[in-house]
Amino acid sequence: MAEQLTVLVVDDEIALAGVVAGYLEREGFTVVQAHDGPTAVELAETRRPDLIVLDVMLPGFDGVEVCRRIRTFSDAYVIMLTARDEEVDKIVGLSVGADDYLVKPFSPRELIARVRAMLRRPRSVPVDPAVTKVGDLAVDEESRTVTVAGSPIELTRTEFDLLATMAARPRLAFSRRQLIDAVWGSDWYGDEHLVDVHVAHLRRKLGDDATEPRYVRTVRGVGYGLGAG
Repeated sequence: MAEQLTVLVVDDEIALAGVVAGYLEREGFTVVQAHDGPTAVELAETRRPDLIVLDVMLPGFDGVEVCRRIRTFSDAYVIMLTARDEEVDKIVGLSVGADDYLVKPFSPRELIARVRAMLRRPRSVPVDPAVTKVGDLAVDEESRTVTVAGSPIELTRTEFDLLATMAARPRLAFSRRQLIDAVWGSDWYGDEHLVDVHVAHLRRKLGDDATEPRYVRTVRGVGYGLGAG
C-alpha cells in the first residue's frame, strides 16, 4: 500500500531534505523534493502528493504561503517543520491548513512515525449514515460535507475529521487525548493543545462563538463536544 503513496518533501536544506527523502523511500514511499516555495506549489499541483513535509523557512516565499496556496487545490496532509519551538510558529502554520507540526532538530525516524500515523488515519468515522444535525449545522460523514443553514462550509481533512468524530457521539464530552487518538492516531505524541488550535479554526469557519457556542462546546476540565454549551 505504501508504494502507492507519494510524499513531497520541501526544505531549502538540501542535505536534510535528502536524508528525509532517503528514509521515506526505504519505507516504500514515492518521494519528490522541492527546495523553494514556488517549486513546492508547482509540484504539489502536478504530482498530487498524499502528504507534504513542509519547512516554514523557504526562499521564494515561505512555507506558510506555500500551505495557503496548496490549500486552494489540494487536501493533502501537511506536516510543517519549524526551527523554533515557539507557539506563534505552530499557530500560524496550522491556521493556513497544516495538520501537524514538528520542531527542528528532529529525528528522521520521528518524522517517519508522524507520516505513517497520519497516512493511517481513517478516511471515515463509524457513524450512522444519516446526516447529523445540531441546530442549522449538518454533518454528512458519507459525503464528507458540512453545511450551516444550507450553505456549504469548506474544511480541511483534519477539521472535518474532528467535527465528524464529535458528531458520531454528539452527547459525549471528548478529551483532547480521545480526539487525538481518533483523528491523528493513538501513536501520535506531542502537545495535545494542537487540538485547541484546530477547534478554534473550525469554530471560525462555522461562525461559532466560543463564549456562546451553538455547535462546538468546551467542556471545562475535559475537552470538547458537539452541541450548545
